[in-house]
Amino acid sequence: MRILVCISHVPDTTSKITFSEDKTTFNTTGLQYIINPYDEIALSKALALVEGGKGTVTVITVGEPVTEPTLRKALAIGADDAIRINAYPQDAWFVANQLTAYVQDKEIDLILTGRESIDYNSAQVASYLGELLHLPSVAIAKKVELQGNRATVEREIEGGKEVMDIPLPLVIGTAEGVAEARIPNMRGIMSARTKPLTVIEPIEVPQLGRITYYEAPVPRGSVKLIDASEPEKLVELLHQEARVI
Repeated sequence: MRILVCISHVPDTTSKITFSEDKTTFNTTGLQYIINPYDEIALSKALALVEGGKGTVTVITVGEPVTEPTLRKALAIGADDAIRINAYPQDAWFVANQLTAYVQDKEIDLILTGRESIDYNSAQVASYLGELLHLPSVAIAKKVELQGNRATVEREIEGGKEVMDIPLPLVIGTAEGVAEARIPNMRGIMSARTKPLTVIEPIEVPQLGRITYYEAPVPRGSVKLIDASEPEKLVELLHQEARVI
């Protein structure tokens, strides 16, 4: 079995995000980058599925040279090889088309992505990939198991869960619960240096939309603490200051 895991290079969750003066780009100065946490879940699940010599795991990203340490970390965690499509990931449509161009002439049994990247949170790549590759896809899966050439995929729906039996090949966007993220050990870190990392050039993709500007959320206001023995004070503040009652 050959599994392809699509990963994103995203700012660390502890990073303070700022923008350029014209608010059209991220200010990347001093930012630390990591593998997108949902993609780490996808990678961990892929590695579990091929344990015992059952297959191989390739990681792929759309990104510039700065993303290579992120790919090397994925190799250290256990992936067999890595692919970098040499382009800035403009949006989900652009990324999905680049991935499709790579996949369409390959024999890949399963494509895993995270449910979304934590920087843009669009949750679109898995669905785009399924459509562009004419494959079944599940955008947000909570459980994934394989039996032969079929997958049992569970996802949450309003008021319950849905369990599907789907033939391979298949595209799945993984969510929390599918697997626990793995930490690379020393052996993995050393072997990652010699594992293949291939760089390929991007294809032309029509730009369907663009980001006009970024805007930071309004700073949080001050907090007033009310003693539990004074509920009337809370009612007074909600009425006179917050004006919600």
